[in-house]
Amino acid sequence: MVDLLKNIFTWWNQKTFGTMIYTFLFGKFVGKDEFDNKYYENLKLKKRWVIYKSEIDASKIPVSWYLWMHNSDQSPPKVNFKKYPWEKEHVENLTGTSKAYKPKGSLSRKEIRVNKKYESWKN
Repeated sequence: MVDLLKNIFTWWNQKTFGTMIYTFLFGKFVGKDEFDNKYYENLKLKKRWVIYKSEIDASKIPVSWYLWMHNSDQSPPKVNFKKYPWEKEHVENLTGTSKAYKPKGSLSRKEIRVNKKYESWKN
């Protein structure tokens, strides 16, 4: 019940009521990625969209589906396509979270820094 109300009245929780209706009437299911995001398209309007499994965040779209979404690749990606050994797994954007990258010397790190690069000449 709560999920239904979230879908009707908010846009940041998965899909809205309007998106559900539009997808039902005009959407053709194209595929699903490894994060269970579902991809649809409308062939008449040449429009493509994604319905996220959880919280809406554009960085949760893998590269192969990103290319399809932006019409750089006309055919949807294969389900089990070969990955090279040097390719890393897709990670969403972690900026603003506790898992964000904080390089050495960053002010947001929790370590105490006492590195003075100068000596004061006044005593």
